[in-house]
Amino acid sequence: MERELALEIVRVTELGALSSARWIGRGDKHAADDAATTAIRSMFDSVSIDGTVVIGEGEMDEAPMLYIGERVGNRNGPSVDVAVDPLEGTEVVACGLHNAQSVIAIADKGSLLHAPDIYMEKLACGPELAGRLSLDDPAEVTLRKASMITGKALSELTVMVLDRKRHEGLISILREAGVRIKLINHGDVAGAIAAALPDSDVDLYMGSGGAPEGVLAAAALRCLGGELQGRLLPEGPFEMQRCLQMGLDNPARVLSMEDMVGTGDVIFAATGVTSGEFLSGVRFIGKERAETHSVIMRAQSRTIRYIRSIHFLPGKEIPAITPARANAAFM
Repeated sequence: MERELALEIVRVTELGALSSARWIGRGDKHAADDAATTAIRSMFDSVSIDGTVVIGEGEMDEAPMLYIGERVGNRNGPSVDVAVDPLEGTEVVACGLHNAQSVIAIADKGSLLHAPDIYMEKLACGPELAGRLSLDDPAEVTLRKASMITGKALSELTVMVLDRKRHEGLISILREAGVRIKLINHGDVAGAIAAALPDSDVDLYMGSGGAPEGVLAAAALRCLGGELQGRLLPEGPFEMQRCLQMGLDNPARVLSMEDMVGTGDVIFAATGVTSGEFLSGVRFIGKERAETHSVIMRAQSRTIRYIRSIHFLPGKEIPAITPARANAAFM
């Protein structure tokens, strides 16, 4: 893939973030998601790729755009897989909370896992620990291995976990081990990425979250030299059947980075909608301008670029919030 694609992709996430940010705190998660999805889909038309959505808004019969299997791009570039979450954190935006972002990853055709929308158990780490831990190990063993490899005492390790009831057992184990715990309320993708950022104080990301978000996080970690291991957690016959339909005949096995994002080039881009672990949110400046904060990464070069952009809003195709739709959010 051409390196210029990185800047094209971040223009797409920027527009998604700008569009959904208009709905921060308005209590309408569907409107926020629709705004991001519409903006990103329209912006993709200008991107020089022949892309196929592998992870998107759902199947064709349940998503009007960015559905799985949809072709995106202007067809004047490389054939790529596209994973997109127009708004990771719809409820976050609706409530004006932290860690919402627009996220896209593209990779060589056939590289990205077509992950069903179910839970995935995850273990994420940075370059120092990559390839040296196993999701099959109990949490206590993983912590001891991480301590030995990094040369840190258990009390010096920091583990990030989503603050969810399903993680009560894991959190108890972490506390008994004496590690530092950083709980986050939202932002599964950002949480996993935090374990591999060069200036982060997070050593490990543990717990379960969405499988599609796991693939997006794996794409970012591939660019950072880190690692994410995953295991699908189907609940009931329907979700098991979904796995089988997607060619995942053994959901219980550990998924490697190669399984999720292949071995070729990957480009990852994200733009903050509300401020979070490593990106600031959209900041509106007066009536006509807004500032965005984005990150772009590429696996081939392992370069991390942060971009702050000031946008002239009248020059952007961002739908206005009509009084009727704004009032509907409070009904």
